[in-house]
Amino acid sequence: MISVAPMLDWTDRHCRFFHRQISEHALLYTEMVTTGAILFGKQDFLAFNDAEHPVALQLGGSDPQALAKCAKLAAERGYDEINLNVGCPSDRVQNGSFGACLMAEPSLVTDCVKAMQDAAPEVPVTVKTRLGIDEQDSYEFLQALLTPLAEAECPRVILHARKAWLQGLSPKENREIPPLDYQRVYQAKRDYPTLEIHVNGGVNNLQEAQQHLQYVDGVMIGRAAYSNPWLLAEVDELLGVQHRAPSKEEVLAQMHTYIEEHIRAGGRFWHVARHMLGLYQNCPGARQWRRTLSELGPRADDATPLLTAKAIIDAEYARAAERESQL
Repeated sequence: MISVAPMLDWTDRHCRFFHRQISEHALLYTEMVTTGAILFGKQDFLAFNDAEHPVALQLGGSDPQALAKCAKLAAERGYDEINLNVGCPSDRVQNGSFGACLMAEPSLVTDCVKAMQDAAPEVPVTVKTRLGIDEQDSYEFLQALLTPLAEAECPRVILHARKAWLQGLSPKENREIPPLDYQRVYQAKRDYPTLEIHVNGGVNNLQEAQQHLQYVDGVMIGRAAYSNPWLLAEVDELLGVQHRAPSKEEVLAQMHTYIEEHIRAGGRFWHVARHMLGLYQNCPGARQWRRTLSELGPRADDATPLLTAKAIIDAEYARAAERESQL
């Protein structure tokens, strides 16, 4: 399995719709949504487009009863998976006593998972976590979390192959500074064969993902899939699914229609287009594409900037083809 990681402020419903146009079978995760937001917020934090399937909801919380209520609501809405965040190290999450700090309370994590399983028995309840926290980063510390999860028949654990520092590092630094330890993730798969173990962290392309799949059941890709979304175009083939991959022109046509519908519903062009800046990463005209959308997009009240940027790309491709023909 290949999935796109939950990323706060990035993997919203517009981003997920865009990614789904590129890959039919990559599992897409929502941003982390707290139980408080779902139960007491004024917005509909569970909304998603049916086209996003398969899609997983990531929940943040530490109260088994609140998580159970949210899991039941998520199941009723049709989510394909419900994931508990046990890995986010941000101050806001720590102040709410959930995220990575839950690693220090494995019995509570298991209670949360069991409560969610009971409330939504038809939907897989999974966990995303780190290898450790602060000085508690031994393999035995990780086992203290994985063992009861395996006994509770949690079907899948996604391991971000780094520990988290709860004090002294920002969330961004926690994604980069603690060293990666893929061997520990592989060891977890050997020791817990009944658990699906997925690896996350530092995966930059599908070639690296393929290497990891020799040792684990799945790979979760984060920032690389966001900055270069076209890498998702090869996911379905990697998963052994036979179907014709879309062209960028076909994806743009779908997104143009989607953006127009979003604007008619009262939304803004930039809500969607900001997720598309990396579509032409490493292609002729990529810089002009990003600049055009970034300059015109935030003020646009229709989908014209998408057509303008596409015209620039077409011209760059034509110039590149002409230069190639003259060689």
